[in-house]
Amino acid sequence: MFLIFTEQSFFMNIPVLDLSLFTKGNDDDKANFVSTLGNTFESIGFVSIKNHGIDEKLITDLYAVVEEFFSMPTDIKKRYEIENLAGQRGYTSFGKEHAKGSHNADLKEFFQFGQPTSSKDTNPDILTNVQVAENQLFNNCLSASFLQFEKLGSYILQAISIYLGLPSNYFDDYIIDGNSIIRAIHYPPIVSEPNSSIRAEQHEDINLITLLVGASSEGLQILSKNNIWLPINAASGEIVVNVGDMLQRLTNNKLKSTTHRVVNPPREKWNSSRYSIPFFLHPVSTMSLSCLPSCISEENPSSYIDYTAGEYLDERLREIGLKK
Repeated sequence: MFLIFTEQSFFMNIPVLDLSLFTKGNDDDKANFVSTLGNTFESIGFVSIKNHGIDEKLITDLYAVVEEFFSMPTDIKKRYEIENLAGQRGYTSFGKEHAKGSHNADLKEFFQFGQPTSSKDTNPDILTNVQVAENQLFNNCLSASFLQFEKLGSYILQAISIYLGLPSNYFDDYIIDGNSIIRAIHYPPIVSEPNSSIRAEQHEDINLITLLVGASSEGLQILSKNNIWLPINAASGEIVVNVGDMLQRLTNNKLKSTTHRVVNPPREKWNSSRYSIPFFLHPVSTMSLSCLPSCISEENPSSYIDYTAGEYLDERLREIGLKK
């Protein structure tokens, strides 16, 4: 099971919320969940969710098939790297992506999988998923995991909607058949003295929210308000959820898209790989990211120009080197 434990858990400072209180609880339970979630997203940008409803066996199987895929020879993996997809589907080879504003490539390779049930009839911008011929279980696990992550993400967005004073279903039509992706990441073993102590440079996520279940080793850090890098590790049975730039823009900086990075392991662990599987929840390309009127005031005027989600995604893909 790819989950992390530390002697001193950073979750002492990040609330662990029980999703079942929102989905099955009474009015007070739901109100407390919404309030804690919103306040945490305003102050920290990260929260941990338990009783999230995602099948533990599926998570175990997912990490197993991901490790199998990345253990295949490079020439086979490259069969699934399709240049004109800008890394949004299929395989992206080692060293292709870099953080916005950085010239150093991240030390990773990854595979991205999107909506398994959508079609161009419902979303003209939807991309066809790349299927791996050598491992049908890999395809099946990504598809099943995508649907469970998407369902969990929809509950989180319902709670966020209520916190912002919006109808609880505000995001529903935007995320159905949207551009969400599940990304399987492999950070290979370090075989020589690295140029940097960073595997993935500091960045903020592009999307509305990100869901992350475990990882095969430590390394994820977030930047605190005091400009200190602090480790964040998923406890057993919990999923970390964080705010992305699209949601920060939409709420005019009310909800915080926190800077984070992945650092190299201690030297004695250089010979081991690291696997991580985040789910990036994106809306349809046509969704407006104009700041919500309720988040604009005389004291806090709009901080952003009006973009659609598609325009913003396109800009960011160019900035991180995946699109020309």
